[in-house]
Order: sequence, then structure tokens, then C-alpha cells
Amino acid sequence: MNVKEYMAELGQQARVASRDIAKADTGIKNRALLAMADAIDASREKLVAANAEDLQQCRANGLDDAMLDRLELKQSQIDTMIEGLRQVAALPDPIGAITDMNYLPSGIQVGKMRVPLGVVGIIYESRPNVTVEAASLCLKSGNATILRGGSEAIHSNAAVAECIQTGLRVAGLPEHTVQVVKTTDREAVGELITMPEYVDVIVPRGGKSLIERVSRDAKVAVIKHLDGICHVYIDEDADKTKAVNVAINAKTHRYGTCNTMETLLVHESRAAEILPELAECYQAIGVELRGCDKTREVLPNIIAATEEDWQTEYLAPILSIRVVHDMAEAIEHINQYGSHHTDAIITENYTRSRSFLREVDSSSVMVNASTRFADGFEYGLGAEIGISTDKIHARGPVGLEGLTSQKYVVLGDGHIRQ
Repeated sequence: MNVKEYMAELGQQARVASRDIAKADTGIKNRALLAMADAIDASREKLVAANAEDLQQCRANGLDDAMLDRLELKQSQIDTMIEGLRQVAALPDPIGAITDMNYLPSGIQVGKMRVPLGVVGIIYESRPNVTVEAASLCLKSGNATILRGGSEAIHSNAAVAECIQTGLRVAGLPEHTVQVVKTTDREAVGELITMPEYVDVIVPRGGKSLIERVSRDAKVAVIKHLDGICHVYIDEDADKTKAVNVAINAKTHRYGTCNTMETLLVHESRAAEILPELAECYQAIGVELRGCDKTREVLPNIIAATEEDWQTEYLAPILSIRVVHDMAEAIEHINQYGSHHTDAIITENYTRSRSFLREVDSSSVMVNASTRFADGFEYGLGAEIGISTDKIHARGPVGLEGLTSQKYVVLGDGHIRQ
């Protein structure tokens, strides 16, 4: 296979399909989404079998537990894929919505109309559920998409792609509206990110090295985040039960996700009260703890944290802990070492919670809630195309609206400029 020619062909087909899907009405798009959900439901055994083939190969290749966790497709995750498709179908269609329409002194009306971005290229590793999430959001937002999954999930993604194509056929939409790259050749990524004539935006979902490469080499716009170094700060006015429950969930619900807590910050007045109970819970689950000097005064048997720990996204059962003097020191730590992804405060102090929301420079900031909620599905977006820590266009979980742009529309009645 000539990868350059193959990717150019995909790009040409996507560009043509993007014009058709951009003008498809809401009912047709929803019909396709619901048909995809039905196809996935009917293909459970086939999906699990294809995923098992990928898992077997990845174990033989020595992939780590975090990657295997991302790759595994359980029945509960298939349920989530189906529910995500149905949620996206139920969401309002953003395309064509006109807002901010105002009369100007000249007599014309000026407003903004929401429109698709065009062709969205998505590069991702491991998680086969991303294939469904990406396809559903791009479809509902009127975009064509080219999906390039990782080689470790090639069989899973192919099985999911068949269900997607079934949905497109049922609704009478072009088959090239959603295309899954069939080659595992890494050259395909280089081609996809350097085709501005065919691709309007790239969304990389994967490890730091992938995202750094895409950010460096892409010739089209990129929606991305590099790391998920997330924090939970337990304030002096925290409710102990809430603090323990949130801190345990934020770290141990899943280790290999970008919204998992990697550093716990604790007010010095609560350290002796809360840390021993948390340490007992963590160690019972098998989480390795690393702490600052003040933390080790309370928990003398844990490993000493280094400067590198504060800057590390572990994606593993490892947690760094720092005892801070006050909220100002906690916020300073978050803004210095965090990745601007998701950070939370546990407190019953209203004024302090509002200050935390205002001063922490992250795409999601939470009060009395686990960082694991930073997710498109949990935010009611139906699914997400990814999470952006950029500050222009889209920030946080990127759903339907993040995959659209706006153009000015002007209404007149023969008006001419004087």
C-alpha cells in the first residue's frame, strides 16, 4: 500500500462527504446514530471477540497494565457506547442555529450561525470506544471524520467501524462520512496531519509523545491536551467523609485516565486527622504513596516525593501527597505543576470555594466532586471528542459545540451602504 496515496484518497472522499453531511437534516443524522447503537447492541459477541484478539496480542507484546486497561472492551463499556450514541441523538442539533441577531442603525440584521468545521481527523490509542464517540459527535455536528486508531486496537476498531457503516447505510448517508484508517503504518499519521486541503482540524487522543508530535508537525489546527496532572485539595474546612470519599475515588476509580488525580494536597491543620485514614485505604488497594517532608511526619513509612513527582502523570497506582500551609499555597502548586486539566477543592467554605474556582487556571475546576467527572459523557455532552486544555475555540471536554464554528449572517431588504 502506498500510504501517501491512500491517505490522499481518504482525504478527498472525506471532503466530498463533508459537503453532504453538512446539509443533512437532524432527523437523518439521528436515524444514523440510533442505527449505529442498534448495530453495536447486535454485535456484542463480535466486538468482544475482536477485542480479545487485540488484548492477547498486546499481552504478548508486553504492553503495560494502563494500556491494557484502556484497550479492554467490557460489556459495561459497550453499554456506555450504546447509551452515548442515543444521548447524542437526543441532544439538540447545533448546526444552523442563529444567535445574537440584532438590528443595526443601517437597518440590516447581523447575527451568527453555527456551522460544521468540515473534516475532522482524529488520532487515538487503545480505547476502541473512542471510535464510536468520535463518529457520533462528528456526525451530529455535521462533520466528516477520518479516524486513525492505534495498531494495538486494530481488530476492535474494525469491528466497531462495521457497526458505524451499518448506521450510515440505514440513514442513506455517504459511507465516507466516517472512515477508519485501515493501515497501521505510522506514516499515515504524518500524512493525516499535513493535508490542510482535505482536513480542517486534528484531535490527537493518546500519550504525550503522540500529542507532542502532532502539535509540532501538524499543518492544520489541533485540539489537544498534553497531560492529565490533576489535583484534589482538601481544605481546612473540608467535611472529612466527603474528603476521604472523593480522594479515594479520584485516584482509584481508574488509574489509566487523564482525569485521575495524581497529586493530593492537604491543609496542614487536617493532615494528622485525614492522612492516616486515607493511607490505610490506599495501601489496602495497593496504591504507592510518595509524600513531602510534612506528609512523612504523619506517614513516616511512605516514600519521599521528589520534584519530578509533582510533574508526573503516573497513569498507575501511585499518588504524590503534599501538605500545604493554606489554599493560596495549594493554588500556587496547582498552577505551577498542573497541566490545566482538572482540579478540585473539598471544602464547606463558600467564599473559599468561589476563590478556588476563579483562581485555578484549568479547563475543569470542581468543588466537592471527584476529578473523574471531567468527561463528556458525565457532563451531559453525550460523549466527547477529547479534552482541550487550550484557551482558544474549545476548552475542557469537547462535545458537539466544540466541533462547530460560527459565521456571520446578515439579513437585509435591498439595503446598500451609504
